[in-house]
Amino acid sequence: MALTEIFVLIRKEMQLEWRNKYAIHGLVLYLAATIFICYLSFKAKQQSIHPIMWNTLFWIILLFSAVNAVGKSFTQESANRNIFYYTFAKPESVIFSKIIYNTLVMLGVSLIGIFFYSWVMGNPVGNMPLYLLSLLLGAIGFASTLSLVAGIAAQGENSATLMAVMSFPLIIPLLLLLLKLSKSALDGISLSENWDEIAILGALDIIVIVFSGILFPYIWKQ
Repeated sequence: MALTEIFVLIRKEMQLEWRNKYAIHGLVLYLAATIFICYLSFKAKQQSIHPIMWNTLFWIILLFSAVNAVGKSFTQESANRNIFYYTFAKPESVIFSKIIYNTLVMLGVSLIGIFFYSWVMGNPVGNMPLYLLSLLLGAIGFASTLSLVAGIAAQGENSATLMAVMSFPLIIPLLLLLLKLSKSALDGISLSENWDEIAILGALDIIVIVFSGILFPYIWKQ
């Protein structure tokens, strides 16, 4: 694995995304439409929304946005392009470039989402830096887990179905930890009192990334 290969592959992903702007536009539209539906369901009817429900709805929106954004990582690649990657790039470079790029995408989606969501639904967060840290850890976790699952699903038929079936059992434990950490941010609990949750989430992200680097070369050979 070479850092040069990873940077080249990330640049390729950005160039392809720039050429096909409809994918990013569609993702932003999905995010905005979902948040607007939440607004119509609560704020437009002058109904107060409990902070826990506010938090849960936002993470559900991010989860499905992540599936839409990251799920196409490998399924959109043509067979000829995969052969090109197989010939000139190491499998570790391919999967790590996907993880890094998808993390950047999820960070952008998370920041846009929290801005728009707070604007229309209010912002009950008591400790915003801690909440932003949970968004960072969530972006890394979603990107790494879904990138690996997308790589596995792309090797079989009905990849979209395989992606949905395989991803959610792996995402649920991560989502539960993120909900717990973000709940502490809602309550205004300090960063120093949440080191256990932060350490567990960070370790989980690292384990998935390392596991991706170990497992993906065997999948890639198929």
